[in-house]
Amino acid sequence: MCNPLLDPFDLTPFAKLKTAHFKPAFTAALESAREEIDSITHNTETPSFENTIAALDYAGYSLERISSVFFNLNSAETNSEIQNLAQEISPMLAAFGNDITLNEPLFKRVQAVYETTDTTRLTEEQQMLLTKKYRHFQRNGALLSDSEKQQLREIDKSLSKLKLTFGEHVLAETQKFKLHLTDPADLAGLPESAREGGRLLAEAEGLEGWIFTLDYPSYIPFMKYSTQRELRKKMALAFGSRAYQGDALDNSKVLKEIASLRFQRARLLGYKNHAEFVLEERMAKTPAAVGQFLKDLLEKALPAARREVLQLQDYALKSDGITHLEKWDSSFYSEKLKKETFDLEESELKPYFELSSVLDGMFRIATDLFGLHFEKDPTIETYHEEVIGFRVRDAAENFMAIFYADFHPRPGKRAGAWMTSYKPQFRKEGKNERPHISIVCNFTRPTKNTPSLLTFNEVTTLFHEFGHALHGMLADSTYPSLSGTSVYWDFVELPSQIMENWCYEPQALALFARHYQTGAVIPDKLIERIRASANFLEGMATVRQLSFAMLDMAWHGADPGEVNDVKEFETEAFGETLLLPEHPQTCMSTSFSPIFQGGYSAGYYSYKWAEVLDADAFSYFQEKGIFNREVADKFKDYILSKGGTEDPMDLYIRFRGRKPDPQALLVRAGLANADS
Repeated sequence: MCNPLLDPFDLTPFAKLKTAHFKPAFTAALESAREEIDSITHNTETPSFENTIAALDYAGYSLERISSVFFNLNSAETNSEIQNLAQEISPMLAAFGNDITLNEPLFKRVQAVYETTDTTRLTEEQQMLLTKKYRHFQRNGALLSDSEKQQLREIDKSLSKLKLTFGEHVLAETQKFKLHLTDPADLAGLPESAREGGRLLAEAEGLEGWIFTLDYPSYIPFMKYSTQRELRKKMALAFGSRAYQGDALDNSKVLKEIASLRFQRARLLGYKNHAEFVLEERMAKTPAAVGQFLKDLLEKALPAARREVLQLQDYALKSDGITHLEKWDSSFYSEKLKKETFDLEESELKPYFELSSVLDGMFRIATDLFGLHFEKDPTIETYHEEVIGFRVRDAAENFMAIFYADFHPRPGKRAGAWMTSYKPQFRKEGKNERPHISIVCNFTRPTKNTPSLLTFNEVTTLFHEFGHALHGMLADSTYPSLSGTSVYWDFVELPSQIMENWCYEPQALALFARHYQTGAVIPDKLIERIRASANFLEGMATVRQLSFAMLDMAWHGADPGEVNDVKEFETEAFGETLLLPEHPQTCMSTSFSPIFQGGYSAGYYSYKWAEVLDADAFSYFQEKGIFNREVADKFKDYILSKGGTEDPMDLYIRFRGRKPDPQALLVRAGLANADS
């Protein structure tokens, strides 16, 4: 069988690719990667930066490409065959990773370079790579005894499978639930777009009526607009109880095993807990620093959040006689109060945010800021007919990147939105290899009568993921492991979150916010309302995010082996951040994919941490002009292009001229005055 993954390729050969190609490709790529590692290990020359450290960073490139394709498909276009294969492949990759970091002769070469090299002869990027390579071995067991190394192998093998299982359960639970309605009265309050979406889902199932699911484009409009409180309750409880129903898909045991194994691994390596291990290579540095950061923000946000809950409760009581505000009431009454307070309703905005127009405007902003140009190219093979491929060039027509965009939910695609890479940027043998970047979202689908019209939240989500994509596309590093988004996790959200700011600026909105039927630019009065409502119930939103970070730190900042009841532990971790009643049948931890499946364990705080950075950074644009090329060039040169080649605080200071000031975030969030 001809295997397209085993022939050299630049663009991913999706059209020729079959699931059966992956296992033999992994087998061959693993063998090749081991040979590369062996050649470095047994090199008879004196260990040097080039023959050991740089060589290691370039080793296993084919394996990395194949892994990127496979695991990206497992997130965006999976099936049972791919999922079963992932359970088989992940332990193989974990074992290979251990084979490298627990290779004593190889580590001795790395250690020799680390201890004997005159670092003044190295560039800053080379110094960073040397430090990171040495720490990577150290943090992954190179200094352990043989028996401890074997124990580490077993832990990593188990973790690789458990994280996949966790994600598979959440996906299955999300797709299992369907609210099938046949009575038109049950649609009361829902906008036409939500009704049409529900009708199409039912039609696809061969059913009469309407179907609503737990996928965000279906779930969120239902929770915001449905006047049927009992149906909102049914949806909310289904969403909140995902993977927490005591059946084969329950994640309670899975997540405890993940957290316990992470704790055991950290202790084995000499750390107090997983959080201490993770934060050693973060801007925050220590769990204590994260705890203080969260505490300081909570002190500012909690009084505002409590006032907002009382305001919402009072509004629900006056509107509908609701005496006890529940979680399934929050979005509904928030939306009603928002409309009443600001004369602004989400459905009023959606006609101005047609997906293709927003996409064009977003590209125009990237052109004005960074000189990038995006050209749709139908010859670029994609993994699904809905995915769009673009070639990206700079102002001098130099090729910069391949960009894939995947916008709508479908079976086999996990929920949420994310950016990923199919090929990293790096330099080797005089050639600058350019990256292949993808963003994957779950936005409202077009219907027979209307194109895809985005909610304003979907617009900011698109800009957020595009910020990550810019970080990847503008990468300009020498070594692949330091390129693009390969930065500290509490720094990686800065490029994404800063891009959201342009969604609130009239000068930027004029580029893409046009009525899909008339072409009219969004009226100034709507822009004023968007800006005025930006901080609406911000105290509640901030406390919610802080609660997620606190839960994450609770799971990873101590020994989770002592946890008997996941729900009880979660409720205690949330503490005073619980603003609405809890319900025994719901549990967030069991579907908290970013920390138990993704890479945000002991790192969820980084969203708020990066908000401090992005608010301060964007204030610089506001001072000079939101399309000021001097500021944009500095952001590109010192943030977007540098990747992880230098300490992120040094890069930020070089861009901003000083350390970040938290005051900008507090002012933007309405939690402090500009002069306080």
